[in-house]
Amino acid sequence: MSIVVVYQVNVVDWKQAKQQLKSVREKVFVYEMRIPYNVEFDRHDRKAYHVLVIEQGSEEPIATGRITSHGEISRVCVVMSKRKSPVGKEVIDALLNIARNNNLSEVYINSSLDAVGYFARHGFETVGSVFMEAGMPRQRMTCSLGQINFKRFYLSH
Repeated sequence: MSIVVVYQVNVVDWKQAKQQLKSVREKVFVYEMRIPYNVEFDRHDRKAYHVLVIEQGSEEPIATGRITSHGEISRVCVVMSKRKSPVGKEVIDALLNIARNNNLSEVYINSSLDAVGYFARHGFETVGSVFMEAGMPRQRMTCSLGQINFKRFYLSH
């Protein structure tokens, strides 16, 4: 049985979509992953480019992610009930399009350690040492936009 999710992917402004963006991130990062609220919502939200995915029919926000003007991809998440759908890949693709439209030549992500191999297989290279972020070990990884080829998606805070 295949899962069909009909949704709309939007690039949104923090001020206008703040409540919808927060609702997804609270469900995934604050409640599910136990990230402290004051860590999850930071000063970068106001200036970052955000992607918001809305499920058609219910009009519920189901996924989000952000990218800063200097190429940091973060806060990528999908609500639990939609993780088997391709919506996560759509968020990543939209963030990469934002990077390309802003003439960025490289992006980076602070990957969870269990996703390092995944990102390495898709052109990302590790940079520096493992560090702690929000109580979790992370590895910074960078990639030229010309090398990115995503087939699956992982949560990234």
